[in-house]
Amino acid sequence: MIKRLLLDLDSTLYHPSVGMEADIIARMNAVVARLLGLPLDEAAELRRVSAKAYGTTLEWLMTEHGFDDPDGYYAEVHPEGEEYMLRPDPALRATLEAIELPKAIFTNAPAEHAERVIRRLGLEGVFDRVFDIRWSGNRGKPHAEAFRRVCAELGVDPRETVFVDDIPRYVAGFIACGGHGVLIDHDDRRPDADMVRVRSLAELGPLIRDGAFAWRQAGMFD
Repeated sequence: MIKRLLLDLDSTLYHPSVGMEADIIARMNAVVARLLGLPLDEAAELRRVSAKAYGTTLEWLMTEHGFDDPDGYYAEVHPEGEEYMLRPDPALRATLEAIELPKAIFTNAPAEHAERVIRRLGLEGVFDRVFDIRWSGNRGKPHAEAFRRVCAELGVDPRETVFVDDIPRYVAGFIACGGHGVLIDHDDRRPDADMVRVRSLAELGPLIRDGAFAWRQAGMFD
């Protein structure tokens, strides 16, 4: 029986075309360039390739380059006002409230960023918990221990939880823990992803019916 809905934050609650996540990535690249003394284009490519072996860019920097100032990193990558391009989304709020499950956020960003996004989208009160990267000890998705710890804190088994994210390896990590994973693929760019996909959160409700994850619905693509 499905008891919980667990959602990613960035490019899951809003469409990536908004541009906020692109700005975040640009700031990450700037941090890497400064820390490693590289031109910006080289830093961007190195980060893109090397960080794939880790959950986050920060984890890569800490593990391979001895970086030891995570709070400084968060302050630089997620400055106040970063959420300026987001707008309240009453339709999204109605969509989420129509899914009669308790909902939580699990993000590899810091709590202050999550709070800004939730507030800017007008989603206050929709989520009863926000699990951020500090809560995960700076080692979050897609690590199995992070997923299991979140589920344990919520009092559910992964098998009783539906997790939604826009990054396939994060969804795959949750599925590997025995949970139900859904990839939000806004523009149908990942047709080869071996997992359940939806184009928007509006398609999520029909997948969760009568306490079950009934994802083989007409009109859904998988």
